[in-house]
Amino acid sequence: MKKETLARLLVVVLVLLAVALPVGGQWLSNLNHPNTIELHARMPENGGWSMDTIQAKVGKPIQLHITSDDVVHGFAIGKSDQHALEIIPGTFTDTTLRFDKPGKYTFYCTLWCGPNHWRMRGTIEVSGDGTPLALDSQPLYLKLGIDIDSPQAAETIPSDKASAERGAQFSNLLPAYAVDQNTYLSTSPAKLWLRLRAEPTLSSLSDDPLWDAVAWVWQQQTKPETISIGQKLFTANCAACHGETGKGDGVMVRGLPTWSPGSHTSGDMNGQSTGEGLYSPPDFTSPQQLLGASPALLEGKIIRGGMGTGMPYWGPIFTTQQIDALVSYLYTFAWSSTNLQVK
Repeated sequence: MKKETLARLLVVVLVLLAVALPVGGQWLSNLNHPNTIELHARMPENGGWSMDTIQAKVGKPIQLHITSDDVVHGFAIGKSDQHALEIIPGTFTDTTLRFDKPGKYTFYCTLWCGPNHWRMRGTIEVSGDGTPLALDSQPLYLKLGIDIDSPQAAETIPSDKASAERGAQFSNLLPAYAVDQNTYLSTSPAKLWLRLRAEPTLSSLSDDPLWDAVAWVWQQQTKPETISIGQKLFTANCAACHGETGKGDGVMVRGLPTWSPGSHTSGDMNGQSTGEGLYSPPDFTSPQQLLGASPALLEGKIIRGGMGTGMPYWGPIFTTQQIDALVSYLYTFAWSSTNLQVK
C-alpha cells in the first residue's frame, strides 16, 4: 500500500511540476521583463491579432513576444524604418520597441495570408510627455476636391505606348507650366495632353509625338532610385492583388468580378473570407486607366483605399515619400520609356 501511495504521490507531483514550470517560467520572465506583451497572430477569419490595442509610454521599451497560431505572418510598424519580422507558427519571436513621441502607431501584418489580410492591423497608443507624433497634412486629393471613387478614364490615348526618349527632342517647345510640379501633381497625362494640344506653338506636332512629350514631362518628375523604391513596395504590398505586371490579376483576386461604378456599394470594404464584396482591381496596363489619373488621385487611392472594393487603406502604413515612390512606379505601366522601367 505504501508503495502504491508513494507512486500516486509521485505522479501528482510530476503533474504539478509539469503545470507549474511553464507558469513559473512565464512569471519569472514577466518579473524580469515587466513590459513583455505576448501577441498572437491569426488569419483575419480566425480573429486576427490577439490584441487590437497596445499601451506604451514615451521612452520606455516594450518587448513583444509574438507567435502565429496558424500560418506564417509578418509584423511591422507603419511609417517606420524597422525591418518586418517573420512570425512562424509555434515559434516565438521577440522584439523590443521604444517610442520617442506620444501618439498612435499602426502595427500590421506584412505577409498576404488571405483576401482579408488587410484587416490584420492594430494600434500602439503611446502616452507621455514630448512633442506629439506629427499628423499628416491634408492630402492633395482633398485640397483639389477630387472624387477618387468616380471613374477617371482618359479622354484620349496614344496609338502606341509613348516614349520619354522620343519626347525629349520636343522639350524646348513646351510651355513652362507643362514641366511645373504643381501641374504634374494635379493633372492627368490625358488632360495635360489636351491642354498642350490646344497650344498654337505645338500645332506642328502630330498626336503621338505630343504624347511622347507628355511622357518626357512625367520622366522629369521622378528618379530611377525613386521608382526602384516604388517597385519594391508594389511587389511586397500590392502585387498580390494588382499582379506583378499591373494587370489586376494577382493571386488574391483571381475569379473576382472587376469593379465598376455600378457595382459600388456603401460598404466599407467588408469583404468576407469567401471574397464576397471584393473586386479585382483595374488593369494598369490599359492606357485608359493610368493616363486618366493624376498623381493626386493615385495618392488618394493609396492613402484611403477603395471604398467597397476591398483595396486596403495605406495611409497609416506608408510615409509620404513611399507613396510618392509608389505613384512614380505605377506610371511605368503607362510608358514605354526604358529609363522609367526598372529591371
